[in-house]
Amino acid sequence: MTEFWLSAGLLLLAALAFLLLPILRGQRRQQAEQDRTGLNVALYQERVAELAAQQAAGVLDAQQLEKGRDEAARELLADTERDEVARQGHLGKVIPLLAALLVPAMALGLYLHFGAADKVELTQEFAQAPQSMQEMTTRLERAVQAQPDSAEGLYFLGRAYMAEQRPADAAKAFERAVALAGRQPELLGQWAQALYFASDKQWNSQLQGLTDEALKADPREVTSLGLRGIAAFEGERYQEAIDFWNRLLALLPEGDASRAALQGGIDRAADKLKAGGGKVVQAARLKVRVELAAALKDKVRADDTVFIFARALKGPPMPLAAKRVTVAQLPIEVELSDADAMMPQMKLSDFAEVQLVARVSRAGQPTQGEWKGQSAPLATGTQGTQHVTIDSPDS
Repeated sequence: MTEFWLSAGLLLLAALAFLLLPILRGQRRQQAEQDRTGLNVALYQERVAELAAQQAAGVLDAQQLEKGRDEAARELLADTERDEVARQGHLGKVIPLLAALLVPAMALGLYLHFGAADKVELTQEFAQAPQSMQEMTTRLERAVQAQPDSAEGLYFLGRAYMAEQRPADAAKAFERAVALAGRQPELLGQWAQALYFASDKQWNSQLQGLTDEALKADPREVTSLGLRGIAAFEGERYQEAIDFWNRLLALLPEGDASRAALQGGIDRAADKLKAGGGKVVQAARLKVRVELAAALKDKVRADDTVFIFARALKGPPMPLAAKRVTVAQLPIEVELSDADAMMPQMKLSDFAEVQLVARVSRAGQPTQGEWKGQSAPLATGTQGTQHVTIDSPDS
């Protein structure tokens, strides 16, 4: 803020100069006018004395003396009127001085009331790395106070509260963010997670509803998947925990630091399930390589959409798991699993046999397109890479 106030001070000095310099110049001009008036009076008196001397010497009679005095008086009056007009053209000292004092004061007051000094200061603070998590949280609190309608600010504040083990405060921040930004899956998942830890890990209908809504809108919403796995593990529903965590594991990139911890949780859930006499049901995973027939390469465009999905051989026609790519990416190898489920309650592992389909759709519609390829029926537990070639008209 130092640079800001220094700049403001320099601008203020420049403004005062515009107001005060004319006053100083006016004072000099007024003094000159006063000197000129005194000179005119002296000249008048000298002229009157000269006329009187001429009358005493007999050069002028009484009438001529009176006429000479009148002319001298008119000249003095004319000079005085010109000086008066010049003085009336100025505002005087009081008004400019008042303006010089009041204008900066009013400007400062208006800026402090309507301006953004707090936001300028926050911007400068965020330009420097915080020294602690507490300092970061304090900055975010001030940012939210300055911009209470910022859903993004509330989101980051909620994350900071969670890092400081303040789930109740985090839940309030995420709830406000949802109210501002809408019921986005990621926000719903974060809100549910904060509520879960704020309620001492007690699962309830509100948490169930929030995570169901999030996963319905986005089956790949990672916070909801992880939370549902934690809740299932705490509730000793170990197979359910394994399923949710396997779906989450499939979404994490290779080399992600959290993969090891997540796999450890899956292993612990499997051990507890086996210790209780249960059997671990592995989530279905199908690997498929999709290619485009050579005869179709001139009949499709690089940006045409390609849908790769698995559908139940006996069941609803809608895809159980799907991926979306483009013709330009072909040939491509993908993996379809429960993590790619279109709906949480309809997964690959829920069906014994499926069929793999790849469809080219210029309009980007998964249910209809121009060309397709499909596999023979296969079990969801099939190992190895399956091959699908897009080579037939989609009728």
